[in-house]
Amino acid sequence: METNTTNTLNNAILDEVKYYRCSDVDIDFAYQAFSIGFSDYIVKLDLPKEQFIALFFGPEGNKLEHSFVAIHENDAVGVILGGIKNYENIKTMRCGTLAISPSFRGKGISQKLFELHKEEAEKNECKQLFLEVIVGNDRAINFYKKLGYEKVYDLSYFTNKDTSNISFLPDKTECNISKIEFNLFKDTVQQWDYHINWQNDLEFLEKATNFTYYQATKNDVGVGTLAINKHGKISFIMVDKKFRNSKVATNLLKTAILELELNAISTAFPNNSSLEGFFNQLQFNKEKLSQYEMYKTLN
Repeated sequence: METNTTNTLNNAILDEVKYYRCSDVDIDFAYQAFSIGFSDYIVKLDLPKEQFIALFFGPEGNKLEHSFVAIHENDAVGVILGGIKNYENIKTMRCGTLAISPSFRGKGISQKLFELHKEEAEKNECKQLFLEVIVGNDRAINFYKKLGYEKVYDLSYFTNKDTSNISFLPDKTECNISKIEFNLFKDTVQQWDYHINWQNDLEFLEKATNFTYYQATKNDVGVGTLAINKHGKISFIMVDKKFRNSKVATNLLKTAILELELNAISTAFPNNSSLEGFFNQLQFNKEKLSQYEMYKTLN
């Protein structure tokens, strides 16, 4: 009897919840749903509205027209942000965030928001859905699995809080290291094959405003690159296979540390044993926080 009463109440609430494209309502609704939805999250996300807009609707690529908000009696109770881009040559819809008010969870709002999210992806001829989820958030992971998402990559975070332990080392290749513009960086890295997470790829970096780019060259040919921002976040570091284990990457980092006056540096990347070994050698600490990258193929 109690279960039937609960179901009746849930259905009544659901009937009163209305769903809107975020571009059709005030952005305050998206921010309100985000704030209340993340109020008890594993990672505390207490952002001012301006920072929320700059972060989620800036380089991360979410768009109001691809996002949806759930509203109950003029209060936002859920939001899903969506962004579309060609991710590794596949047109992809990413769930930039899903947030549901704690008192409205378990009532089917997440399911409805994801239905709208998927419909928007199909309408825009996307071939896959993509999202990141924190390892340990089992409720969310199980929900995404029920929707057909599969875990493909692990995304790990590393930090070095004392850059004084990184030194210039003899470079057997005698490469030259210099600061470069984004377009040259882009041209150089496009010659290599790699998987990189959504927040570090070329389209993200092209929209970002606080990154500095470095290149190692041998005989005027780019053999290594680094993208790092003013806070010490490394978004990209790679060396041509023929020039690895020659201290090129270490010297790229040391150049940036000195020129940008960085006391601490950090990075995140998916499943790359070579990179993990490199950062371990430089005394980076692997953070407890990690994420799964999950995908769902669309017809």
